Amino acid sequence: MSALGVQLYSVKDQLGDELEPTLQALAGFGFTHVEPYDILRDPVRLRAAADAAGLRIASVHAKITELDPEAVLDAATLLGADTVIVPFVPPATLATRDGVERVADEISAAAEAAAARGIRIGYHNHDFEFRTLDDGRTAYDVLVERLDPRVVLELDTFWASVGGADVFSLLPELGDRVRLLHLKSEPYDDRHPITGVDVSTRLDEVLALAAGSLELPVVEVVVDGDALPVLERNARYFLERVPA
Repeated sequence: MSALGVQLYSVKDQLGDELEPTLQALAGFGFTHVEPYDILRDPVRLRAAADAAGLRIASVHAKITELDPEAVLDAATLLGADTVIVPFVPPATLATRDGVERVADEISAAAEAAAARGIRIGYHNHDFEFRTLDDGRTAYDVLVERLDPRVVLELDTFWASVGGADVFSLLPELGDRVRLLHLKSEPYDDRHPITGVDVSTRLDEVLALAAGSLELPVVEVVVDGDALPVLERNARYFLERVPA
């Protein structure tokens, strides 16, 4: 069976009383993994709900450099995850080279501590990482170069495109650092104008470029109202394209 994840932020409004039926629905669409983002709230219930739905948790989003790192690692272990991904840092912290290097060093320190627990640290981008610093390089280039090589990358193809990146050039440059991808098969809209190369109609190429190191494609959508029909459509699209 093809492995396909879904970022639970996509259904953020359905994770209270509706957690269990929501995860059952996601499993019914063919998703094999869920990627939680609020792992300290009730990891015991979340793990039980995922297990009951037959869903695995391999990666989680958690701001480990801002939260209690031991609490984050404990929750990740309970959930069965081997990768904790830093999902966001304040954009202002990446506005200068010195700031980027400080952020990279903080994440690298977290990676060293996590390694002792058998857990990897990863980084998930938005758009602001691709702005140009005073030296002409992007914050993302400097960040990746500075990070401990043990830090894996979860490339969000949508946000990278919004930020001005050419994902088709970026993926070969990053090589096997990219272990996870955030993807969606939805057309882009005017809320976030694309300043880079639009990947929304070339997702087969994206998957092919990442195939050598990709461990898990993860769908994330942000929609008004019920996201489940959109996620069902995305599951059908990607399950036809990811290798078994």
